[in-house]
This record gives sequence, C-alpha cells and structure tokens, in this order.
Amino acid sequence: MSDALVTVLLVEDDDRLAALTAEYLGRSGLAVTRAGDGEAALELAARQRFDVVLLDVMLPGLDGVEVCRRLRARSDVPVIMITARGEEADRVMGLEGGADDYVAKPFSPRELLARIRAQVRRARGQSGPPVRTVRAGGLELDPGAQRATLDGRPLDLTSYEFALLFALASHAGRVLSRERLMELARGRADEAFDRSIDVHVSRLRQKLGDDPRHPRRIRTVRGAGYQLLET
Repeated sequence: MSDALVTVLLVEDDDRLAALTAEYLGRSGLAVTRAGDGEAALELAARQRFDVVLLDVMLPGLDGVEVCRRLRARSDVPVIMITARGEEADRVMGLEGGADDYVAKPFSPRELLARIRAQVRRARGQSGPPVRTVRAGGLELDPGAQRATLDGRPLDLTSYEFALLFALASHAGRVLSRERLMELARGRADEAFDRSIDVHVSRLRQKLGDDPRHPRRIRTVRGAGYQLLET
C-alpha cells in the first residue's frame, strides 16, 4: 500500500469498543476520527474526505443502514458495516444500502485492519500489479483510473462494485462461482456469507439497466454462479 496516511471515520456508539478500536488502528498508523451517532458522522463526512468509513448498524437516531444510504448518495467512500454476529439481515440491508464490506462483532482487530487496507488499496487502484483496460461488449473498465463505462456512459460504481464487475468482465462468457467471484474481487473467499455476492450483483444489474428476470448482461447460472454475457 502507498505510504499516504489512511484516514478512517469510525461510527460507533459503544464508547469502550470505539476507544479500543481507534487505539489499535492508531497504533497501526491510521488516523481515526470518531462519531457516536449517524448525524455526527454525516456532518463529519460532509466536512472532511475519509479513505474509509467503519459504520455500526445499531446507532441511536439514524441507524447505520440509513447513514450508509445517505453517504452513498453523495460519495463513493468505501464503507465497512459492523454488524452483530449471525444477523444476516443486517448484512444484506447494509450491502443493499451501498456498503462495500462487513465485519461481525466480536471482530478481530487484525482482520478489521486487513479489510480496511484492502478497501483503501482498491479505492486507490493499488489492488495488485498494473492491469490493462478490459472491454466486454459495451463495457469498458479502466482499473488504473477506477473508471467504468457502458456504451460510453460513465457508471457510478463503488470500489467493490468495480472490482466485482472487473472480475466478471475479465472472464466474460465464463461462469464464475460465488466463491471465485469473492476471491477475485476481495482477494479472499468469505467463509459463510455468500449472499453478499447476490446483493452486489443485484446492485450491478440496476446500474447496468439489466432486467433481473431476463438479464442481457449478467446471467445467473443456477447452482453454479454468474456469467457476464458479451452483448
């Protein structure tokens, strides 16, 4: 990763957990700004640009999902949702609201740090060795600039949506399993929550103008995964 300072907005109403998390991230060289509720987080995000937002689902006032939606409406900052263990509904809602990743409580600080760094690398275009622009049908994806267009029209994608679409486009015509897609897009396969891919694909289809019942671009192959069609 670049040596540039990584700035983190931590939105958590549990003071003890927030303090411990901020201390660990600070010792790892990250600059952490804390917010105890959604309104404060939105005010901070409007005044300062952050590299990543850590956002608890359960917040006083505005919940984390609504905060994520409002952030996403005006920014492509990577958002990692913090959810209660086993609450799949929270994870799905967060992803549908625009989150890029999630971590379940109680979480490992080292895992959280790794996920933050992965999101920042992706957003800064440092996810690996330089790769070429990929074209598939009317799609064109430039990983260096993190820019995607469809028939010449720019697509407004989060960093994770871009990574997922890039994985599909790089293997256009091939069926990729959910596990393989997660590995290509995140750098690892999630151990339990493969519905996250379904949520992200649903969001991609909306942005591509694809009909989920009769998709022309991203096809679901039952029991196998997803396939980008070169239309």
